[in-house]
Amino acid sequence: MIDAFVKASLEQDVGRGDLYALVEPSVEASAKIIAKSDGVLAGVLYCDALAKLENFEIVWNFCDAESFKKGDVIATLSGTSHVLLRIERTLLNMLLHASSIATLTNKYVTIIEPYGTKLLDTRKTRPLLRVFEKYASRCGGAVNHRMGLDDALMIKDTHLKTIKDLTSYIQKARHVIPFTAKIEVEVEDFEMAKTAFAAGADIVMCDNMTPSQVEEIVRYRDAHFAHILLEASGNISFETIESYAKTGVDAISSGSMIHQANWIDLSMKMD
Repeated sequence: MIDAFVKASLEQDVGRGDLYALVEPSVEASAKIIAKSDGVLAGVLYCDALAKLENFEIVWNFCDAESFKKGDVIATLSGTSHVLLRIERTLLNMLLHASSIATLTNKYVTIIEPYGTKLLDTRKTRPLLRVFEKYASRCGGAVNHRMGLDDALMIKDTHLKTIKDLTSYIQKARHVIPFTAKIEVEVEDFEMAKTAFAAGADIVMCDNMTPSQVEEIVRYRDAHFAHILLEASGNISFETIESYAKTGVDAISSGSMIHQANWIDLSMKMD
């Protein structure tokens, strides 16, 4: 999957061929990837695949998930001039996209880690980039939520409109879905949470609630259904995430660490 993604990304940029290479013969060359801002690295796996595909060498000074500072040399590249200049933008785009997500994700994780709360990503990813973007969030310290509809059964508000009896539905689902698959129910208030607990959900998601509302549900869960996991989600921002972590939920899910990640600054300089 990584190889196919990298190959398609390069082909998009190169098109019918690099016009630069028509002018001068290729020579041996080297280059450096330099950080022009602080960040958390992600994308090493994909850049290594590109190096293998295009037959150049890349030596990393940092690994995926490691922090770097402005001015650090992230990696050194060696190969022919035609190759290094052809792959420059594809390599940088992969590093920038992934590292930017990892960098923002790590900021969220740093805030909630003291409370023992996990940060989960979501399915709010760009089309065809889910694996890449979730890999990047994992490098930043998040835990992957569902990769797709086949990972777990999540019963959202839209599903609940079609379900007359939640308990009966969950009982039927246990006989149909894989034994290892969990059932998660999205709830919008305390009464819905009580219903989901009683119906046999494995995970209850508190959606678009205030921290005080979530805290009330946490207390009820702890007293009556301690085995059920609780997740908070919905419009949780960098400014509010700590208040949700303090409620005692097991996890907080957010799509913003992916779709609101602003690109950091990396560049390639030829020696």
